[in-house]
Amino acid sequence: MNKTPSEVAAIVGNIDPDAYAASTVATNEYIPLKFFRRFMAIVQAGDIVSTGTIDAKLISYTNGSGGGAADITGAAITQLTQAGTDSNKQVIINLNTDLLAGSTATHFKLSVTMGTAGADLSAIVLGFDPLYCPASDNDVATVDEIVSV
Repeated sequence: MNKTPSEVAAIVGNIDPDAYAASTVATNEYIPLKFFRRFMAIVQAGDIVSTGTIDAKLISYTNGSGGGAADITGAAITQLTQAGTDSNKQVIINLNTDLLAGSTATHFKLSVTMGTAGADLSAIVLGFDPLYCPASDNDVATVDEIVSV
């Protein structure tokens, strides 16, 4: 089996790296569940302001337009804080689509909330175990290039 990593995993969502004020940011995309069996959301926290907090969770939707929003049970991180020495750390949320079997969910988003004060952060959502290869066919439009050696 001589597949490249981009044939079996795709970037399906992202939150651009930036210094964010206290607010909620989410992946721009409503990520379809139908192309992959598993997903991994990675939130990268930079410097958190001394009173700041970061919360992240996955939200399911019943369509690609934001209908039927519901938090996915168990798909939320423990809050990151500067007091908890969480600056410059990463957190991962894994999602197995079997968890949503029998539900009406068709899409999801990663949502990150900075409370009280802002933080530097970025996030990426990867899709694994594609139902059709190559996985890179489902990369978000912001993926500019894939180089394989």
